[in-house]
Amino acid sequence: MRELLVEQITEAVAALCREANTVLPADVYAALTKASREEASPIGQLTLTQIVENADYARAEGVALCQDGGVTIVFLDVGQEVVLRGGALDDAVNEGVRRGYQQSFLRGSMLNRPINGHNTRDNTPAILHTRLVPGERVTVTVLPKGGGGDNGSQLRMFTPAQGLPAIHDFVLDTVKTAGPGACPPLIVGIGLGGSFDSVGILAKRALLRDVGTVHPDPDIAQLEHAWLEDINRLGIGPQGYGGRVTALAVHVETYARHIASIPVAVNLQCHSARKGVRIL
Repeated sequence: MRELLVEQITEAVAALCREANTVLPADVYAALTKASREEASPIGQLTLTQIVENADYARAEGVALCQDGGVTIVFLDVGQEVVLRGGALDDAVNEGVRRGYQQSFLRGSMLNRPINGHNTRDNTPAILHTRLVPGERVTVTVLPKGGGGDNGSQLRMFTPAQGLPAIHDFVLDTVKTAGPGACPPLIVGIGLGGSFDSVGILAKRALLRDVGTVHPDPDIAQLEHAWLEDINRLGIGPQGYGGRVTALAVHVETYARHIASIPVAVNLQCHSARKGVRIL
């Protein structure tokens, strides 16, 4: 067994909050740069160029990529051979968020209550997803998630009789309805299967994949490719100004399902697709 102090998780979360909010991941940066060269619309091309310039400035000056610090979503994959010491895990994660956001002067976006709440001013509490995995390491992933993308996201339960045509229309309608409000070009995370309560997490986890990675199941990979092409035919374009680059990628994550239902969740990620990972 390996012992790990929860203070190390606090430090990792704090560092990832700072880095994720100021440094665009290399895969997203490369995809945006490529899109700026390939976009046919002049205003779309200009918009993408400005998005890349904004990322350059944020990295150089250590300032936020976007004024919306988002809700801080933290994924912890905890090895079964790890013993956590030194306090409660939830408290350790929230202390990391508190330090990361306050020390980096990032906007706090969390209200303490859903109705008539007040701003907690340090972006706590985080949304924490923890799962046990083999081994003696802890993988900490921080995903700051802006309000625009989540507001445009949807979940629906389908019957097997409705099948792929209905799911296809749902995916496209979700992107179309969100329009410029989700700050395209998007990464479209799709959860397929599982249950009502789990499919949203599948869609969120799909956003953690590097842009353009292909699903190992060839049938799902084909869906990703086809849905990306169809989304980019919608003409929404960068920031809704029109063009061919409405999405940079479609990533689908799947799970087994009940014979009577097909849960589908579409979670939209804006062009400021922030994420960071540490392995402890």
